[in-house]
Amino acid sequence: MNEDVLTNQPIVRYENGKLIEKTDHYVTEFPLTIMVNGEEFATVICSPNHMEELVLGFLASEGAILKSDDLKSVQIDDSKGFAHVELTKPLGERFEYSTKRMIASCCGKSREFYFQNDAAVAKTSMSKIVISPKQILNMMTRLQSASAVFKQTGGLHNAAISDGEAFFEHRQDIGRHNALDKLYGYCIQRHIPVRNKVLIFSGRISSEILIKAAKIGVGVILSKSAPTTLAVTLAEDLNITAVGFIRDGNFNIYSHPERVQLEHM
Repeated sequence: MNEDVLTNQPIVRYENGKLIEKTDHYVTEFPLTIMVNGEEFATVICSPNHMEELVLGFLASEGAILKSDDLKSVQIDDSKGFAHVELTKPLGERFEYSTKRMIASCCGKSREFYFQNDAAVAKTSMSKIVISPKQILNMMTRLQSASAVFKQTGGLHNAAISDGEAFFEHRQDIGRHNALDKLYGYCIQRHIPVRNKVLIFSGRISSEILIKAAKIGVGVILSKSAPTTLAVTLAEDLNITAVGFIRDGNFNIYSHPERVQLEHM
């Protein structure tokens, strides 16, 4: 799928005192407009792969759907940049305020419209998963090994969902939220329970990322970077174990450390 997220373009590089014509890899930025029951719901700026998963995960995160049975049909028209979604029932009253919305690929306030729905969709984790330090380190190593396109471009966010053992699914996108939505959509499509799964993420754990994890319903989120203070507060409140700075065989546990236990020989 790497060809979907990469574009080769000529550039001029300054190197060793010379200007050199070269070819470089760009990450592809693609606007996808999501139509729900014939009405424009949102436009997501994304990487153009796993788009049906993205649509399902995004709609589930927004509370527009609760399960795959809520979907009548999903059609992706990537030639025109549209996803046409038909639901088995109308959108609820919570979405009557909705107007056309642009969801940018950048971080931060581009997603501020979520806050109206967060309280209704974010879930306090009921996960009973217990993982070992070895599993945490192995999951982060697997994420970094799967991030080949990031190593080529430096322009993608990487995320994975795992049970700490054999199950491990990786996605990448220019938008950090999109990568998580693709994973959520993957699980919805295949009826894979997420409660006792772990999210592994390449970037910092912001409050938005923590809320996304709560919307998905996992109990643990791992990152090689740091969390924010608000993310840690939310993790405590929502019963989510947040682990950061997973580097060089070490890590910090910021909330609910009871889910991380040493292996007994």
